[in-house]
Amino acid sequence: MTRSTDSALKRPATSESIAHALSLAIHEHKIAPGTKLVEDELADIYGVSRTVIRAALQNLSHVKLVVIRRNKGASVASPSTTEAHEVFEARELLEPRTARSAAMRATRSDIKRLERHMSDEHAALEASDPGRALYLSGLFHTEIARIANQTTIAGFIETLVARSSLIIALYWRRESALCEKHAHHALVQALADKNADAAEDLMRSHLVDLHSALYLRERNDRTLSLKDALTQ
Repeated sequence: MTRSTDSALKRPATSESIAHALSLAIHEHKIAPGTKLVEDELADIYGVSRTVIRAALQNLSHVKLVVIRRNKGASVASPSTTEAHEVFEARELLEPRTARSAAMRATRSDIKRLERHMSDEHAALEASDPGRALYLSGLFHTEIARIANQTTIAGFIETLVARSSLIIALYWRRESALCEKHAHHALVQALADKNADAAEDLMRSHLVDLHSALYLRERNDRTLSLKDALTQ
């Protein structure tokens, strides 16, 4: 059983806990874009009713991780190349300014929290678990938005980061599609130094590099049953 489903099944299964477990599995590339999310199968895996599963899938559809089509059911979203460009262009607009704001507000405890994120991300890479590293990299970015104390923008960034994970799963070209070590270290140093100009510039160049690491022409489609994805 995967880390994501194992942790979810150890506590009472609710729509929220199932949505979290599925989100984690998607972010970690355990479930590929386009995978059908069959309600009966999920209900059996998690030992809950279809009503609970339906609520979990609705939650994921609100952040655009899941697409629900009438008479066709739910499936993991599969962004087009146009959507992929739009997502990264939106991040390139929003996150540099958020990094600037975070640099002016970051406390010592905020910096230590970001350092823990980096440490966990690097450990995942060293353990040859790029999906886990990608998930942790996304948390690093949403944490900077939290530090900036911009609740509305943080919500947008969280959704964009989630979409980015799907895009990377489809259009992976090189390992640097994961956030590179030096980029995050430099960002944290700028935040610790309260250097707003550097934080803004570093975030912008980092996201441009991340965008360029994707091959937005050929799709990296994979086929794997839902049961195999959640129990392998």
